[in-house]
Amino acid sequence: MKKLGSAILVVIVGMLMLSMESDSQDRSQARSMVISQQGVVAAESPLAAQAGAQILARGGHAVDAAVAANAVMGLVAPMSNGIGGDLFAIIYEAKTGKLYGLNSSGWAPAKLDAKFLLDKGLKNMPQRGIHAVTVPGAVEGWGQLLARFGRLKLADDLAPAIHFAEEGFPVTEYVGELWGRAARNARLDEGLSHTYLPGGRAPKVGEIFRNPELAWTYKQIAEHGREAYYSGEIAKKILAFSQRVGGMMSAEDLAEFRAEWVEPISTTYRGWTVYEIPPNGQGIAALVMLNIAENFPLAEYGHNSARALHTLIEAKKLAYADMLRYVADPKSAKVPVAGMLSKDYARERAKLIDAAKANCGVAAGVPPGHGGDTIYLSVVDREGNMVSFIQSNYSSVGFGAGISAPGTGFALQNRGGLFSLEAGHPNVLAGRKRPLHTIIPAFMEKGDVRIAFGIMGGWNQSQAHAQFVSNIVDHGMNIQQALEAARFTMDSFDGCDLEMESRIPAEVRAELGRLGHKIELRGVFSPQMGGGQAVLRDFAAKVNYGGSDPRKDGAAIPEPPPHK
Repeated sequence: MKKLGSAILVVIVGMLMLSMESDSQDRSQARSMVISQQGVVAAESPLAAQAGAQILARGGHAVDAAVAANAVMGLVAPMSNGIGGDLFAIIYEAKTGKLYGLNSSGWAPAKLDAKFLLDKGLKNMPQRGIHAVTVPGAVEGWGQLLARFGRLKLADDLAPAIHFAEEGFPVTEYVGELWGRAARNARLDEGLSHTYLPGGRAPKVGEIFRNPELAWTYKQIAEHGREAYYSGEIAKKILAFSQRVGGMMSAEDLAEFRAEWVEPISTTYRGWTVYEIPPNGQGIAALVMLNIAENFPLAEYGHNSARALHTLIEAKKLAYADMLRYVADPKSAKVPVAGMLSKDYARERAKLIDAAKANCGVAAGVPPGHGGDTIYLSVVDREGNMVSFIQSNYSSVGFGAGISAPGTGFALQNRGGLFSLEAGHPNVLAGRKRPLHTIIPAFMEKGDVRIAFGIMGGWNQSQAHAQFVSNIVDHGMNIQQALEAARFTMDSFDGCDLEMESRIPAEVRAELGRLGHKIELRGVFSPQMGGGQAVLRDFAAKVNYGGSDPRKDGAAIPEPPPHK
């Protein structure tokens, strides 16, 4: 009897322990944040994040780590990004508390304008081929960032990427799927098929891929800096290819291009300040969307309730209508930034949201003062310097413009495809002009907390930024939860169609349907919603946090201890 009693006691204790363990694992997020007193790098590839973390351990600044991670990303996710594309960054300098913005988006060739293409019989901007190519800004951006903040040599920052380009790396799951879908377009170009379809096909998940031509290109940049790309041996290959296929790019277009340091634009949202890069980027749409949403009690509505989602979806339509109408290169057009960010203007636009019905035809407003794909990464170092960094070829399925200068090992972007050919439009194609741009880094702060974040994915980005901010501010989520939370996206600029992840409850989707929204259901963690990364710094505690979106292959990786 005594043995039986002991046995029962053991079972009861075991059940209690199991119950306690079960309760502790009953979580609302799939993975934990990375938390460290040292630096953290969050990127869409663990190899890229690891490279950045190693650079931090060598004494590099957050900017050094961002360049190192970006160089690896250009190798391991070549259809989405690389040195044939542009970059934008927001940098937080810990010692001064100052924010810096960098716009390194390239311009159209001086001799390429709307008339040139209209005379060829085109009615819309081409999305592929040499006339969709603008001057790539990535390498110029690296140079500007490192000249201002870097602590290591460019060759040190590029060393991990050169190693993987020469020795190879195993292709990861999400990238492998994307590579397979992009293969058909890669076959249409000699340079792309030679580099990215070894043996005539896309590499499969787990197969080792090497890119010796990109290794050569990176070595040229490591030795000669930006000049290698814009006036040296790499430039010669780009220009020879452009001339051969009828392009208008000249040596001067490359050599004279410079990135631009800009003042980030911002708005407040329920006590937080949220920052974006100013036009020609779409980031202003995220701020306009937040300004409109601030007029509604989203926290009371509940996270991803029908009322909250309806409000955000309708705010998105209003913000994007203004963005598409007014945003362009501010050097060529007057963009009413202050008017678009006016709280009074937001209140007036908010009145257009009908709680009982979706608006399927949203027009741009009149702001006061008016006359694909991408990779994102973020870094915080042990001192609290932070980088919000985004870089892109634009179309991943097409490897950018679907062309590559032979011998360079990278694709050229099709960012020029975002120009308009409509006469008088602010975003009309013209020589030495930058197009409306989709890629946007972001930053937010309140008190002692700073967050560098971004969510890639074409026109998804501004609406995803607003959802992330709302998750943090309205619903008290941490950065990992905010990245993982189910999202909606709407690629179109008109109509009531949108895409939504299946984790949003069926009854919520049904209610939205009754309001007139036409929902295309996506999977549990759909890449259509973009993939994000985030790092957070608690300056009071001197602790760093990192989060990485499970919609991609990536990870947040802490800086290792110094090797002795």
